[in-house]
Amino acid sequence: MPRTEFTPGTEPGKQVAPGADPGRWRAFVVCLMAGFMTLLDVSIVNVALPSMQAGLRISAQDLSWVVAGYTLAFGLALVPSGRLGDGLGRRRVFLIGLVLFTGASLLCGLSVSGAWLVCARLAQGVAGGALTPQVVGLMQQLFTGRERGVASGFYGAMVAAATAVGPPVGGLLIQAAGWRWVFFVNVPIGVCALVLGSRLLPPDRGNERAVRLDLPGVALLGSGIIAVMLPLIQAERRHGSPHWALLRAGVALLACFVAWERRVRGRGGRPLVDLGLLRRRPYATGALIGVLYFAGYTGVVFVLPLYFQRGLGYSALAAGAAGTPFSIGSAMGAALSGRAVHRLGRLLVIAGAFTVVLALVGIAILIRHDHGTRMWLVTLVPLLVAGAGSGLVIGPNLTLALRDVPPAEGGTAAAVLQTGQRIGSAFGLAVAGSLFLGTRTASRGDFSLSAGRALSGSAALVGLALLVAVADGLRRSASREV
Repeated sequence: MPRTEFTPGTEPGKQVAPGADPGRWRAFVVCLMAGFMTLLDVSIVNVALPSMQAGLRISAQDLSWVVAGYTLAFGLALVPSGRLGDGLGRRRVFLIGLVLFTGASLLCGLSVSGAWLVCARLAQGVAGGALTPQVVGLMQQLFTGRERGVASGFYGAMVAAATAVGPPVGGLLIQAAGWRWVFFVNVPIGVCALVLGSRLLPPDRGNERAVRLDLPGVALLGSGIIAVMLPLIQAERRHGSPHWALLRAGVALLACFVAWERRVRGRGGRPLVDLGLLRRRPYATGALIGVLYFAGYTGVVFVLPLYFQRGLGYSALAAGAAGTPFSIGSAMGAALSGRAVHRLGRLLVIAGAFTVVLALVGIAILIRHDHGTRMWLVTLVPLLVAGAGSGLVIGPNLTLALRDVPPAEGGTAAAVLQTGQRIGSAFGLAVAGSLFLGTRTASRGDFSLSAGRALSGSAALVGLALLVAVADGLRRSASREV
C-alpha cells in the first residue's frame, strides 16, 4: 500500500508512490517547455511565410521547404532518438536536443538566404524530433498510476495549446518586431529550459550503455517515412503534382522495415523498434486512434485560419485569435481528463471524439449558412466545445496506449506513436487542403462552401477514430476487461 509523505510540489496528505522523485513535477514543467517550443514551430512559421519571402527574396520552392523540411526532419528523427534516449539516457539526449534546437533557432533568425534558412530549419526539425520522445519517456519514468494520467492531461493541453496559439503568437511577433523573432523567441526559452533542465531533470540511472543503432532499420524506416510523407506534403501545399508513386514505394519500404526488424529480433539482435509493442492491444489501438484523430484534428487547425483570412478578410492575427476558443477548451478538457482517465478509461476517449465530431459538423453547417464577418462570434461556442472534446482524447489516449509499456521502452514506444501522428497530420492536411483549396474561387460564398466541405472531411476522420475507440470499448466490455 503506498505510503503518505510530504514532498516539495505535493500537497500534505497526498499519497506518493515509494521512491517517487520529489522534484518530478518541476522536472516535468521543463519537459513541457521544450515540447511546447518544438510543436509551436510547426504552426507559428506559417503566418510568417509572406514576410520571409519579401525579406529574403526567396523562391516559392524554398519557402515550401521552410515548412516541409521541418516536418520531414522532425518525423525522421523521432524513432532513432527514442531508441537513443532509452539506451543512452533521456536526460542526456534531452539536453543535447535542447542545445541543438536553440542553436538552430538562432541560425534560422540570422538567415541571409533561402538556402541558409532551409538548412537551419532541417537542423531545427532534427533537434525537435530528438527532444519530443524524451518528453514522453521522462513522463513514463517520473510518474506512475493516477499521477501519470494527470501528467498526460497536462501534456495533451500543451499539444493543443502549441498548435492553436502558433498563428496569433506569430502574428504578434511579426507585427511587433519582424519575422526573425518567430525564431529568436525560442532562444531565451531554450536557454531557460536548458538551465532548469540541467538542475531539475532526474539523473540518468547509470546503467545506460553504448547503443548500437540498427542502421539498416534506420535507413528503411527513414526512407519509408520520406516516401509516404512527401507526396502528402506536396498535396497539402499544392506545389506541382504530388508524386503518388512515392506513396506506394513508401508502403513497400515500411513493409521491408517490418520484415528486417523481425529478422534482427529472430537473430537475437536489438531492433530499432520492438514490434512486440504492436501485439499489445491497448498500444496498437491507441496508435491507430492517434493516426486517425490527428488527421482530423490537424485539418481543423489548418482550415479555420485559412477560411477567416481568405474568405472573410481577417488579418493573420485576427484569424489566429478567432481560433483561441479551441485552445482554451482543449486546455480545460485536458486538465479534467487527466484526473478521470484511470476511472473512465476508453469511455473518456469515446466521449471526447464524439463531442469533436458533433462540434465540427455544427461549425461546418454554420459556415455554410452564415457568411458574415462576425463569424468568430458565431463559431466561438462550437470551437470551445470542440476543444474540450479534443482535450478528452489526446492525453487519455496516450495514457492508455502506454499503460502496459515498460518504462525502459517508453521513449521508443512514444516515438512510434508520434511518428504515426505526424503521418496522420500530413494526411489530414492533404485532405483538408484538397477539399478547401480545390473548390476555391474568388467569391465569398464558395469559400464558405469549401470550408464547410473541408471541416466535414475532418469530422469524418475524427469519426473513424471514434469508431475504433467504440469497437475497443465494446470488446473490453464483452470480455469484462478493466
